[in-house]
Amino acid sequence: RYQWLAEQLVGNRALVVAEDHVGHGESPGEWAAVPDADQVIADLDAVRRDVLVRHPDLPVVLIGHSLGGMFAVRFAQKHPDALAALVLSAPVLGTWHVLDLLECDEIPQTRIDPATLSRDPEVGREYTEDPRVWHGPFKHTTLTMVDRCLTEINDGPALRIPTLWLHGADDELVPEADTRTGIDRVRGTEFHEHIYPGARHELFNETNKAEVVEEVLTFVGRELNT
Repeated sequence: RYQWLAEQLVGNRALVVAEDHVGHGESPGEWAAVPDADQVIADLDAVRRDVLVRHPDLPVVLIGHSLGGMFAVRFAQKHPDALAALVLSAPVLGTWHVLDLLECDEIPQTRIDPATLSRDPEVGREYTEDPRVWHGPFKHTTLTMVDRCLTEINDGPALRIPTLWLHGADDELVPEADTRTGIDRVRGTEFHEHIYPGARHELFNETNKAEVVEEVLTFVGRELNT
């Protein structure tokens, strides 16, 4: 679903590597169940080290979207010297209304509304038809992990690397105001943000996605002096 983004980055001289998180896609484990954020962070670092064995001179820029943005921030806190820059797209930080489900004895069978992803209806259709996307309810194991990880992030150090935060003003899945409470806890000295009016959750799949990617490329190019 992010092939287009990868192509844009490659077209601008980047090497793009994506991790298939545990419990996601074709990785092992119970589907959509992520019991431990530290395991995801360790997997990310393993991918980074593997790439650097083959390309030792390349600077590493980490792009994290949604829950991936949460993992990206935690990675940057734990490995501040491993990255040249960080890009956060609608990251889950601070507080998240979905965690209210932890108060339920049984997680309700609610699914993500495809219309909340993008103003482009084709994005919702592709999301619905993708066999590698989990279309069931949130799992208690994952929500507990998110709750614990957000606490660790809020109690952790500020970001020491150049960071770009992008968010849609009309994001209902991860509201900008909730994320900002976490951003304010980790914001470092070189921090940039852009809230896109009218945009929904998946900025890289939005109707103005070319504008979003151009901002990412400009930010990365400036930070890497390329």
